[in-house]
Amino acid sequence: MASSLKQKFKNIGPGALVAAGFVGPGTVTTCTVSGASYGYTMLWCLLFATVATIIFQEMASRIGIATQEGLGENIRDRISNPALKWIAIVIVIIAIFIGNTAYETGNITGGILGIQAVFNVPMIPIVIVLGILAFACMWVGSYKLVEKILTGIVVLMGIVFFVTALFSPVDWGAVAAGLFTPQLPAGQEASKGILTAVGLIGTTIVPYNLFLHASGAAERFKDPEQIADARFDTVLSIGLGGIISMAILICAAANIYGNTGITVSNGKDMAMALEPLLGSWATFMIGVGLLAAGFSSAITAPLSAAYAVNGVLGWGKTLKDIKFKVIWMIVLVLGCVMAVTLGKSPTQLILVAQAANAILLPIMAFFVMYVANGKALGKWRNHAFANICGVVFIVITLFMCYRNMSSFMTSLAALLGLS
Repeated sequence: MASSLKQKFKNIGPGALVAAGFVGPGTVTTCTVSGASYGYTMLWCLLFATVATIIFQEMASRIGIATQEGLGENIRDRISNPALKWIAIVIVIIAIFIGNTAYETGNITGGILGIQAVFNVPMIPIVIVLGILAFACMWVGSYKLVEKILTGIVVLMGIVFFVTALFSPVDWGAVAAGLFTPQLPAGQEASKGILTAVGLIGTTIVPYNLFLHASGAAERFKDPEQIADARFDTVLSIGLGGIISMAILICAAANIYGNTGITVSNGKDMAMALEPLLGSWATFMIGVGLLAAGFSSAITAPLSAAYAVNGVLGWGKTLKDIKFKVIWMIVLVLGCVMAVTLGKSPTQLILVAQAANAILLPIMAFFVMYVANGKALGKWRNHAFANICGVVFIVITLFMCYRNMSSFMTSLAALLGLS
């Protein structure tokens, strides 16, 4: 038993890469804004999102291991009708490019927030440096190197935020109520509240991570009998990622919520959530945290876009394949450009980016369930429980996205200067 558990811990990797992908600047920003604005009331969104992420990422990893192909390849192979196949391919490519470009914009913006929290540096030089560093890391083409870097960042961020939450004046009764009593702000705050709630879901259940996880699990696990190890990796890594997200929200709720006149708009505002533990060092730590989160996610977003597009088009999927590199280059460049052009309201930009991913999420979730029920998986196909949970999740997310559409469009128009 001890040896088996030891082996399970040795096989942790693809799930940790996914956790590093969603615990990015979008999570730090959206959770901080939520806690600062609404206290503990939005914790249920994170609990819902964490459970849903575990369910769908487990499906994605199982697909990758059982078929030894990524999710994109499986979508392409599963649909036999040529017309329907190309419709699906176009839908996936459009959704991935829109979602990943939005997410990458948020990642680069998070890096900017981190550096500007500590140093008074203009935006454009920061974007250039971050873009070059992310480019160099991905160009090396070493999956294991990238995985180790991102895993280390997740562990570091987890320790900082979790310990800070323990040192904060937390109302644990309100935490329990926020976790298990779904509610949304009413009145004048209703529009902003639903945007924040959808943003919390979109920053946790990231559509591109489904493709990244399937491909990563296929590379790590070669025997379908290792699906149990992959499931352990998924539950542990994503569960810890969810706890980190909750700790960020709790810190903001305990240390910022209720302070009149405070609106979280930059890294220095976010630093107030860490002051009970770090004092005057809080600004430095939030700056480093945002920079680390932004950089880690700035790598995973383009990589997963490349996995998805190369997969559905039937191209080579290795990190060193030139077509693979072209895809992640496009996403990286677009993210950098949009961060510069739309970065006048950075926290609002990040929040809108997370909401955009949530709107696209039901589409990707449908494709995952469709493939996970395919004959190619044999005995590893979805069982009834996974299908019921998946359908419930998709229905709830569709309803919330429908409720959110008006506020999302208003916020997007404001960012584009159209209102």
